[in-house]
Amino acid sequence: MKKIYLGLLAMSISATFQSQKFPNLKAPVAEKQEHIREIHSDKVNDPYYWMIDYFKKAKDSSKVVDYLKAENSYWEGMMKDTEPFRDQLFKEMKARIKEKDESVPTFKNGYYYYSRTETGKQYFKYCRKKGSLTAPEEILLDVDQMAEGHAYYSASGFSISSDNTKMIFGVDDVSRRQYKLFLKDLSTGKTTDLGIKNTTGSATWANDNKTIFYTSKNPETLLTEKIFRHSLGTDVSKDVLVYEEKDKTNYIGVGKSKNEKFIMIYSGATTSSETRYIDANKPNETFRVFQPRMKDVLYDVTPLEDRFLVTTNKDALNFKVVETPLDKTGVENWKDFVPHRKDVLMEGISEFKNYLVFSERQNGLSQLVIYDRKSGKKEFLKFDEPAYTVYPSGNPEYNTDNFRFGYTSMVTPSSQFEQNLKTGKRVLLKEQEVLGGYNKANYATERLFATAKDGTKIPISIVYKKGYKKDGKSPLLLYAYGSYGNSIDATFSSTRLSLLDRGFAFAIAHIRGGQEMGRQWYEDGKMMKKKNTFTDFIDAGEYLVKEKYTSPKHLYAQGESAGGLLMGAIVNMKPELWNGIISQVPFVDVVNTMMDESIPLTTNEYDEWGNPNNKDAYFYMKSYSPYENIEKKNYPNILVTTGLHDSQVQYFEPAKWVAKLRDLKTDKNVLLLKTDMAYGHGGASGRFDYLKDTALVYAFMFKLEEINK
Repeated sequence: MKKIYLGLLAMSISATFQSQKFPNLKAPVAEKQEHIREIHSDKVNDPYYWMIDYFKKAKDSSKVVDYLKAENSYWEGMMKDTEPFRDQLFKEMKARIKEKDESVPTFKNGYYYYSRTETGKQYFKYCRKKGSLTAPEEILLDVDQMAEGHAYYSASGFSISSDNTKMIFGVDDVSRRQYKLFLKDLSTGKTTDLGIKNTTGSATWANDNKTIFYTSKNPETLLTEKIFRHSLGTDVSKDVLVYEEKDKTNYIGVGKSKNEKFIMIYSGATTSSETRYIDANKPNETFRVFQPRMKDVLYDVTPLEDRFLVTTNKDALNFKVVETPLDKTGVENWKDFVPHRKDVLMEGISEFKNYLVFSERQNGLSQLVIYDRKSGKKEFLKFDEPAYTVYPSGNPEYNTDNFRFGYTSMVTPSSQFEQNLKTGKRVLLKEQEVLGGYNKANYATERLFATAKDGTKIPISIVYKKGYKKDGKSPLLLYAYGSYGNSIDATFSSTRLSLLDRGFAFAIAHIRGGQEMGRQWYEDGKMMKKKNTFTDFIDAGEYLVKEKYTSPKHLYAQGESAGGLLMGAIVNMKPELWNGIISQVPFVDVVNTMMDESIPLTTNEYDEWGNPNNKDAYFYMKSYSPYENIEKKNYPNILVTTGLHDSQVQYFEPAKWVAKLRDLKTDKNVLLLKTDMAYGHGGASGRFDYLKDTALVYAFMFKLEEINK
């Protein structure tokens, strides 16, 4: 094979002029190879298709790696002068984090469980104490020690047997979310590799303390396809298949009800779902279908001791709660418990013996409602800030009247409270400690509403340091996601202070595609209405410019994964609105990925984006897919990040996107691609390593703003 600089990369003959803020270096130019895609009588040449070869283990695998390394060398050279500043930012952000810390202990089945971190250590120790917080500490897992020698290490899915003597946990040391399962005997300390690979990283115990259920993934597509039953001490090859999902658009999983009575298998996509269940005391039973899947109906089952509650969107766009007898679970027996409301989205239930707590969303804000099961009385938990997030947190016990919840806003650090549901007494258990003297009074948060082109009001949450001038000259970073019904709420970030303290404002556009304003908000931002997501974000940016929070010379946009798709779409649609774009692990090659069922998770996504085998879906997708719509025109400054082992959005999507942008863009702005060669979708696994990526993102924007300290 020829050397890369002779074959793969033809370095530009004359140096491309860059802004004086950046050095005058030659950017890599990727080789082109003809590859024709033909579907629905539409022929498209994809000259960078060969970049899939590392993923496919095909002939050009080494060329792909060489290209990514060349891009890494380029961004490192372009950002070389920011190294001292990045190091300063890293140390500054790290200094705000309390290194020696401990989570709020959670009580379950006679033990208090918690994790703690130590000074200078990247990971954590998972511990418990029996009966009392003054009891001796038992370290169940020392993940700091386990992770030694690994570039990436994730331990998760800690599950304790009912008799408290054994623990199952999962380990991923590659960063593709393919976990191996291990058993630890808590009486002897011995850890055993169960030989169970390619799982989601967790297992569910039956009440006999020897049977577990786990989810198995397809090794290529990474789809969750099968549920197995394993009996400890037996060969894995004898594990019993208890469920296999035939619908490739569904995700599946297995768990145990909070009251410990049922093992439940859930299968669902974004539009329909199905639940199966057995008695947790009878693990060898055949799973029974709760209610056969129904077209366009989602349902989630909450077992109580005397009935089932079901959260469903059947005849209820914003979801409602119904009840049904333990022995009559079919839809014909469902009776309304909390009726549907047009202005309130029902998101879930936290169940207790004497109370229920409903998680809801109204006017774009999350809320918690306490329901007394005996009296039927309801109580809304109230909060004063204009934009905030509240959510249940750490409630594994069924037989308790104490309810824990988390609270945060853009100026309030994450806090955990415990409220006695009977007396109403509320106690702050812990507030995230921000070292260095953080004072929330120095910062301000607002909730704004931009008007979309179709008249829809788009909420915007914004935070800045007091003194921020709304004269059109201040820098602002606008963030959004806008897919899968995931709501991006107003939360606190200690790392963000490094941005705010240097004069930036940070804003979240709560665009359609999430569920901030109810289920219709999601329905209006998916499939054949996906472009609403992009135009909402543009409208939010234009509103902030109009109101002089910033200007196009100082406006930046950031998105990750599906939010990276958003970034790719908005730079094609409105490139002149932004000075800089940060597109992280971006889903930008929509058509090609959705046409290839061998790519992980593709078929699971049909209900979100559409199936390109359908002509209308194909052409609509093609009309907005960032990679398909790059043109010969000016683009803003762009920083793109990806991971070679990304299982959610494969590395070749951003790599192809950057290569095509380099070829067609007509501006002199900077385009950088950073590939983590050892990581995947979530980046580094250590609790401090991610700060280096954040420092790079901030340094990129600061360099464009000529902020150097």
